[in-house]
Amino acid sequence: MHVTGTVPQSAPASQETPAAAPAAEDTDGNTGRHARRFGLPVATALVMGNILGGGIFLLPASVAPYGTVSLLAFGVLTVGAIALALVFGRLAERDPRTGGPYVYAREAFGDFAGFLAAWAYWITTWVSNAALAVAAVGYLDVLIPVNGHRWTACLAALVLQWLPALANFAGTRYVGAVQLVSTVLKFAPLLLVAVGGLFFFDPDNLGPFHSGGGSPIGAVSACAAILLFSYLGVESAAVSAGEVDNARRNVGRATVIGTTGAALVYLLGTLSVFGTVAHDRLVKSTAPFSDAVNAMFGGTWGGWAVALAALVSMTGCLNGWTLLSAQTPYAAAQDGLFPAAFARRRRGVPTVGVGVTVVLASLLTVYNFASGSGKVFEMLVLVTTFTATVPYLLATAAQLFHLVSGRREQVDRARLVRDAVIAAVAIAFSMWLVAGAGYAAVYQGVLFLFAGVIVYAVLAARRRATA
Repeated sequence: MHVTGTVPQSAPASQETPAAAPAAEDTDGNTGRHARRFGLPVATALVMGNILGGGIFLLPASVAPYGTVSLLAFGVLTVGAIALALVFGRLAERDPRTGGPYVYAREAFGDFAGFLAAWAYWITTWVSNAALAVAAVGYLDVLIPVNGHRWTACLAALVLQWLPALANFAGTRYVGAVQLVSTVLKFAPLLLVAVGGLFFFDPDNLGPFHSGGGSPIGAVSACAAILLFSYLGVESAAVSAGEVDNARRNVGRATVIGTTGAALVYLLGTLSVFGTVAHDRLVKSTAPFSDAVNAMFGGTWGGWAVALAALVSMTGCLNGWTLLSAQTPYAAAQDGLFPAAFARRRRGVPTVGVGVTVVLASLLTVYNFASGSGKVFEMLVLVTTFTATVPYLLATAAQLFHLVSGRREQVDRARLVRDAVIAAVAIAFSMWLVAGAGYAAVYQGVLFLFAGVIVYAVLAARRRATA
C-alpha cells in the first residue's frame, strides 16, 4: 500500500517529530542529551537483535530429528515472516507513531481493538523477558557455575534482567548503543559457523531427508510448530517508530532488512551445523553450535565461545524487548487506554512502563525458582506464543481493511494487487502462528485476553466520567 502521508487528526502526543530532530522529547517538552532518535542501522539492529535471541543456539538440534526436510520449513516460514515485515513497513509508512500494531488496530477498528493489541503485546513482552533471563542462566553456568544453588541462579537471572532495564532508564541513546554493539558481537560467532561451516561441509553428515514416520508435508508442519516463534520480533521497529528517524521510510527498510538478515543467519547456520555435525550426534546435542565449532577446529573451546555469544545475544535481546515492553503501553496510555502513569517518559524512554515490566518479570522469575518446578512457568511461556499473534493478526487485518476500503487518499491502486497478496500471506502466517501455539496455549491465552477486557471496562468508564 502506498499512502499519501497524512496522519489522522487524532494523533496522540507520541506522533513522530520531524525527521531532522536529533533527539526524542521528554514528556515535559525538553530534549535531553541522553535521548537520541534511532537511525536505520540501530533500527535494523533492534529488529535483528529481537528476532535472534538465544533460541538460535538450540534450533539445529531441535529440528534435526525430522531430517533435512526441516530446511523447507525454514524457507516457508521465512516467506511468511518477510510478508509480515512488508505489511508492517506499509503500515508504518502510513502512520509512523510509537505503538506499532496498537496504533494500526486502533486507527482501523477503534479503541477496543487497539487495547486488545496493546494488552496482548504487553503480556508477551514481560513474560518473554522472564523466560529469556531464566534460559540465559543455563549459558552463564558454562562460564560461571551458578545452577548448583537455586537462589544463586535466581539472583543471576534477576541481574540479567535489570542490567538491560538500567540501560533503558539511561535513555534511548544508551539503548541504541547496547543494541547495536550486542547485535554485532553476537553475529561474529554465528557468522563464523554459518559461513565458515560451509568450508567444512560434509554431505555424509546430513542424514536422511525425512526421518521418522508420516509424510514429508507432515514433517514440514511439525518442524514449523517448533520454528514458528523464531521470527517473533519482526514488529520491533514499528513498535518504536516514534523514536526512529524518518520513520515513514526507515521503519519499513529496517524491518525487511532485519528480518531478511535474521532469516539468512537461521538458514545458513542450520545448514552448516547439519553439514559439520553427524546426524546421530546432532539429534542428541545440547549445544549444536559448540559441537560445530569443535568439529571445524578441534578442541573443546567451542562451548565457552558459544556460551559467551549466547549471553551477549540474550542480553541484547532483553535490552530491545525491555524497550518494546514499554512503548506499546506508552502509546495506549496517551489515548487513555492504559493507566496514565505509562505515558510518562524521560530521556526518550517510557520509564514507568520499563519499571513495571522489569518488576513483573522479576516476580515471575522468583516464583519460577521458588516453586522448584518449571511447569507453571512453561505454561505461561507457551501462552505468550499465542498472545503475540493477536497484535499480528489485528495489524494485518488493518492493512487488509485499508486495501479493501479503496479510499483514494489512502491506497495507491497501482500497488493494490501486490499489497493484497502480501497481506494475504501475512495473515496466513499469523494464523499458522495461532495453530502452532497449541490448544492449551490458546485456551490459557484467551483467559489472559478476557482479563484485559475487565481492565478496559474500568479505564473506559473513567474516561467517560472525565469527559
